[in-house]
Formats: sequence, structure tokens, C-alpha cells
Amino acid sequence: MVDYHASNNQASSGGPSVYMDPREQENDWDRDLLLDPAWEKQQRKTFTAWCNSHLRKAGTQIENIEEDFRDGLKLMLLLEVISGERLPKPERGKMRVHKINNVNKALDYIAGKGVKLVSIGAEEIVDGNAKMTLGMIWTIILRFAIQDISVEETSAKEGLLLWCQRKTAPYKNVNVQNFHISWKDGLAFNALIHRHRPELIDYDKLRKDDPLTNLNNAFEVAEKYLDIPKMMDAEDIVNTARPDEKAIMTYVSSFYHAFSGAQKAETAANRICKVLAVNQENEHLMEDYEKLASDLLEWIRRTIPWLENRAPEKTMAEMQQKLEDFRDYRRVHKPPKVQEKCQLEINFNTLQTKLRLSNRPAFMPSEGRMVSDINGSWHNLEGAEKGYEEWMLNEIRRLERLDHLAEKFRQKATIHESWTDGKEAMLTQKDYETASLSEVKALLRKHEAFESDLAAHQDRVEQIAAIAQELNELDYYDSPSVNARCQKICEQWDALGSLTQSRRESLERTEKQLESIDELYLEYAKRAAPFNNWMEGAMEDLQDMFIVHNIEEIQGLITAHEQFKSTLPEANKEREAIQAIQAEVQKIAQYNGIKLSGGNPYTTITPKSIDNKWDKVEQLVPQRDRALQEELAKQQSNDHLRRKFATQANIVGPWIQTKMEEIGRISIEMNGTLEDQLVNLREYEQSIIEYKPNIDQLEGDHQLIQEALIFDNKYTAYTMEHLRVGWEQLLTTIARTINEIENQILTRDAKGISQEQLHEYRTSFNHFDKKRTGQMDMDNYRALLVATGNSLGDAEFARIMGIVDPNNSGVVTFQAFIDFMSRETTDTDTADQVIASFKILAADKNFITAEELRRELPPDQAEYCIARMAPYSGPDAKPGALDYMSFSTALYGESDL
Repeated sequence: MVDYHASNNQASSGGPSVYMDPREQENDWDRDLLLDPAWEKQQRKTFTAWCNSHLRKAGTQIENIEEDFRDGLKLMLLLEVISGERLPKPERGKMRVHKINNVNKALDYIAGKGVKLVSIGAEEIVDGNAKMTLGMIWTIILRFAIQDISVEETSAKEGLLLWCQRKTAPYKNVNVQNFHISWKDGLAFNALIHRHRPELIDYDKLRKDDPLTNLNNAFEVAEKYLDIPKMMDAEDIVNTARPDEKAIMTYVSSFYHAFSGAQKAETAANRICKVLAVNQENEHLMEDYEKLASDLLEWIRRTIPWLENRAPEKTMAEMQQKLEDFRDYRRVHKPPKVQEKCQLEINFNTLQTKLRLSNRPAFMPSEGRMVSDINGSWHNLEGAEKGYEEWMLNEIRRLERLDHLAEKFRQKATIHESWTDGKEAMLTQKDYETASLSEVKALLRKHEAFESDLAAHQDRVEQIAAIAQELNELDYYDSPSVNARCQKICEQWDALGSLTQSRRESLERTEKQLESIDELYLEYAKRAAPFNNWMEGAMEDLQDMFIVHNIEEIQGLITAHEQFKSTLPEANKEREAIQAIQAEVQKIAQYNGIKLSGGNPYTTITPKSIDNKWDKVEQLVPQRDRALQEELAKQQSNDHLRRKFATQANIVGPWIQTKMEEIGRISIEMNGTLEDQLVNLREYEQSIIEYKPNIDQLEGDHQLIQEALIFDNKYTAYTMEHLRVGWEQLLTTIARTINEIENQILTRDAKGISQEQLHEYRTSFNHFDKKRTGQMDMDNYRALLVATGNSLGDAEFARIMGIVDPNNSGVVTFQAFIDFMSRETTDTDTADQVIASFKILAADKNFITAEELRRELPPDQAEYCIARMAPYSGPDAKPGALDYMSFSTALYGESDL
């Protein structure tokens, strides 16, 4: 408290000294300066203007500071206005005692605020003592306008001075060190106004050598635009060597209070902007998730019917094109969708982390767009892929076999039709009716030979029928023509059987009359017929198509062919023996002078035809050798492809498994800071990505195997499908692990968690994570909470599980655990804080208008609030009033209502 009386004033007035607070001593009036008329004039004008700035709120003012406060009425009114409190009812009498009582009520109220008033008595105020009255007003100014100023742990005068220094620091020619001569040139006043309202003053046009203009400019701008009354005259300040400190402090405090209100509104607006910015960002992330999820699900919906299409193709070329289209899908179309699915999960986890950190409700995607829904659809897609590929490979095998069977059918049918050509005419002729006995006997033997040949062809007919049946069972596209041809062959065969039986009966009836027989012709015919049939069978076998799938099968065919070649010398002996019979016939005929008419009556097989067919067999043998050797080379090449693929697959498969296990250990262990872990994981991820050429090489080898129609591989247990799925899982797992570390960093920075705390959380979590999976069931999590010092009842545990497992999956992850621990120990913005901020912007009203929102908030966020705030319906509602309370609670969900 300030001493308003110096010692010589005590001597003149005879009164006791005023109490002097030691904190104010060095800045208090000097007793000689107190008598300075210039200072007294400045104080009188400043204090009068300050009092009127408050009294005008009550609809009154004062003209003479020592006269108008004498009856105590306006003094009590002033205190009520500046404090906002009610004083005891004043006395309305005109007598001196009434005035003294009113002044005493005012002084008692001041004393009740912790202010010691020494030597300031009611009588002196009533008597109009100017110095005492000024001292009393200064005490009121100190208590109600200056004492509560606080800036960086300093208060009152020091706080006000520090505030002025901070605000004017950037301005040239301004150096505020006190509350007297530092303000004399007027630049400091202009700097204060320009700092807060730069549009009101063109500071660069002010000159330090023109203080009168500077001061008048500041006083006029403050009175006109800031509602700060003019409390001083520029001439008094300029013409005084040292302006009155208390007058300057009083006037400057008005600037502080005028601008502090704007600062509170700015703080409130900043808080709202921060909250709205978080909400807008979260909504944007939600929209992005919904769109990406919808696009991915739509792609899966369109793709699965294509993969489930089992419409067979007629030819191998068409099925090969289908397989190529499927490979193109695997190489080109699916990999971007795998990346989109991974990014979708990362975005979902990041969004949920941001929502938890900002105390917002968890994000629940629209129906059918949950991560579990997408994983289910993806699982169905991969199942359809596997089924489609297996179906195509089976179809290719089926078509390959169909082509082989169809060609085999055509060959055998052609050979049989060639053999049966003319047989019906031969069996229906009546040549035996005009033949001699020997000719009849010859015809009978010939017919016997034909029957032998017919029986030998029975197997071929059965084979043709069996092949046709198999083609029908395998759904061959040209089955109708095959069936028609087979039916014709069978009907013809039945007809030949009937005709053969009929001719035999005719010959046997004639045989009784014909006895001549040629034993040599007969023996020739009997031996030539089976040998001829054997040669035809050999030619057919040597020209028969074959299909093998491995070296063992082709080596079996080569062995069988070598066995066939080993029988050729014996067959050649049989040929020579048959030819010797014919030679013997010629020798006997020549020897006996017999003129042979025509050929052998018992067979149509001539020695020339036997030799021709034998030559054909000898030509076909080396051709068969070459074909078998070419197929052997092909199978050796295929075996090389198998070994090449298996060698790389047996390296890549264990490498993927090892990396998966290493990532599992990394996600559980905590080595170094989170930033170190993140750097190491990204380097680890890069090393995995750099391994991609090995996968591409394996894909190329796999394509060569499929193009070579290789369907098995005994050298490895790994398939390309297994390796491809393992590689995609490896990329997804390392991306998900990096995302978990990023979310932990985000949680740590937002919640202020130290590295030691995170390490402690990880150690505790790992202790109860028995399976080292990065998650635990409810029983282990309850044990973890008890071990970390949480006292749990059933209701409290149910509340905690509702936080860490909002989807009721039955497991708790490490990220959910640290989110819960940080949430329980830190503070975040709440709905009550946002409501309080809106209330400041609304000037303590229970509602806010669109005009106020546009004035205080940035345009985009003001329009965001206006579009979402419901009309206010309270008893004090006005047109255009908006309900900011329900809007604020809605930002934080039901839990904060």
C-alpha cells in the first residue's frame, strides 16, 4: 500500500503517517514531488477519467474528484461497479454524520479486500482533502485494476511493466523501462495499439521527435476505437520533465484490460479451432476409409464371379488363353489390391489411435465395411482363385487326354475301315458255284483264313468302341460324329459276322463235293495271315501316339520298344519261312510243269505285300527310336525345370518362414527407443523388399513349368501358391508391425509417456503374453492390470474391457493396453472445456449466433459449426440462436454427456 503523506505533510496536518507497503516504497511518491502541481494535475485528470470510465456504466459521472466523493454515495457506487458486488445500503441524509458513515462503508469494503488504509479517514474525504482523496483513488486503482495483472510469475506493477515490454519489444525507438519518461514521446502508446490492432495506426509514419502528435494520435484512437477514455493531456506529459507514474500506470492498465479480453476470445477461438480441426481430419479419414473399403469390396464382388465361372472350352488353345488371362490377373490386377487392403488396415488402425488420443468415440464403419468383412471377402476371393486354377489345370489335362483319344480313335477307325473295305462284297459273291473242287477247297481255306483275320480284328473293334465310350464320358465336344462313326463300324462288324457265318455254311456244303486241296497254299495262308496281322499291329503300335509326364514313363516306353526290337530277328525268321513256303510252291509247280492260274487261292496276302510291310516295319523302327529319344530329351528338360524351381523354392520358403519368425520376435521385444525400432523395422522392410527379385525369378520359373504342362514336382514340397501367399503375408506383417510402432510413438508424444514407461509397459505385457502373440485373453489381461496396481471389481473390469476391446473380440493388444494406461494417467480436451470456450465467444450467453461464429473463427470452421449446430430452444432463445452445448457434447460421443 502506498503512503500518500510525507513527513512534512504530517507536520502541517497534524495527522499520523499512512501505511507504506515495502514493495511499493521505491516507486512511491517523494514527499516533495507530491506537492508538485503538475503531477497533482495529471493525477486529478487521469483518476477522474478512470472513475468516469466505470461510473458511466451506472449512468453517472464526477466532475470534481475531491468534491463529488464527499458524501460517499458515488464512492460506494464506484466500488460496486468495479467489483461487481453489492455494498451495504448507503444513508441518504445530507448531514455530515451521514456522509462520514457512507465513506466509512466504502473504506471498510476496501479494507475487507486485504488493503491496509492507514491515516486515510472518512473525515478527510468528507472534508474534501484532495491529497487524501487522490491517495484513496490510487489505492482503489492498485487493488482493482493493477494488482491482479500477472505475466510470467510477476504481478501488479512488475507484471504490467513486463507485459508492456513484451508487447513493444519489436518496435523501433521504443524501450519501456518505467512508467514515466519511457512514455513521454508517445511511441510506446502507439506501439501497444498497433501490436493488437495494426489496422488502426500506421506506425511507420510516426516520428520520435514529434511527441505531441504521437500522444494525441494514441489518445484519440484509444478513445474512438478501443473505448478507453482520454485520461491525460498530451501537453501535460510533454511539458513535464517526469510525467506522473501513477497516472501513466492507470492509463496503461486500461490498455491491458481492453486487450486481455480480446486475448481470451482468441484463446477460446484457438481451442475451438483445434478441436474442430481434429474432428474435420478424423471425418476426412473416415470418408477415405469408407471409399477405399467400398472400392475394394466392389472389386472383389466383380472378380469372384469371374473366378467361379466353370464354363468349359472346347479346345486346348482356348483353355490356354484362359490360363494366360488368370496369370495376367495374378501379375497385374491383384498386387495393387493386396497393397490397397494392407493400406486400408493401416489407415483403420491409425484412425482408431487418433480417435482414442483425441478422446473421441471409436470409428465404426458402415455395415459390411468392417476390416473383418473385408478379410472375409478376401478369404472368399483367394478360395475362388485356388478353385479356379485347379479347375483350369484339370480341364487342360482333360482336353489333352481328349485330343489324344480322339486322334487315336481316328487312326484305329481309319485302319479298320480300310481293312473292311470290300469285305461285304467278297462275302456275298457266289464264286464257289462255278468253281472246281480244288477252287472250292481253296475258297474254304481262304474263308478260314478270313475268319482268323476277322477274329484278330475283334480286339481293334472293341478298342474303337471303348475309346468312343471314354470320349463320351469325358464330354468330348465332337462326340456326335465319333458316336456316328463308331455306330457305323459296329453295325458293319455285325454284318460281317453274319455274312462270314453264311459263307462258311455255303462253302461247307460245297466242300463235300470238292476234295482237291493245296496243302502248301493252305499252310502259307495260315502262317501268312497271323504274321501279316502281327506286322499290321506292329506298324500300328510303331505309329501310335503316346503321352508321358515324367522320365520314368518315357523310359518305360523305351524299354518296351527295345523289347519289341529284340523280337524282330525271330519275326524275320518267320517271314523267311513263309516266303520259303511260297518258293516251294513255285518250285513244285515248275518242277511238275504246273501252270498256276492266279495267286494263292487261300489268301490275298502275297509275298510282295509281306515284304513291303516288313520293309515298312523296318522303316518305322528308327522313326520310333527318334520319337522316343526326342520325348526323353523333353522329359529331361522338364526335370531340369523341376529341379531349378525346387532349388530356388527350397531357399525362398525357409527364408520367408525365418523372416516371419523374426518379425514376431521383433514385435514382442523392445530394443532401444521407439524411433530406433522404427528405423530398424524400416531397414528390415527394405531388406525384405530387396528380396523381391528372388520371388520374381521363382514366378518366371513357375511360368515355364506351367507352359511345359508340368503338373507335379517331387523335388520340393513348396508350390508357387504357398510361396506367393507367404510373401504377401510377410509384406503385410512387416507393414502392420511398423504401423504399430508408429501408433506407439503417436501415443507416447500425445500422452507424454516416457521411453522408460513404455519399456515398463512392454515388459509387463510380455510377462503375461504367454504365447508371445502380441495379444492376450481376458484372464491374462486381468492379471496384468492387477500386477500394474489396478484394483479391479467386476464392474470396473467390465468398464476397462469396454475401452480396450470395444468390438468384443475377446483379446487385448499391446497398443490397446498402452492407450488405456496413457488415457488413465493423462488429460485431454473434454466436452466441458469446449463448452466453456464457446461460452466465452458467446459473451456468457447460453447460445451463440452465426455472426459471432464468423467473427471469432476461421471461415471454414465457422461454417462447419453453423451447419452442424441445432437451433437453440431455451427460455432465453432469440432468432438465429444456435445450441453450442449439444454440439460440443456430440463431438465427444455419449461418454462425455
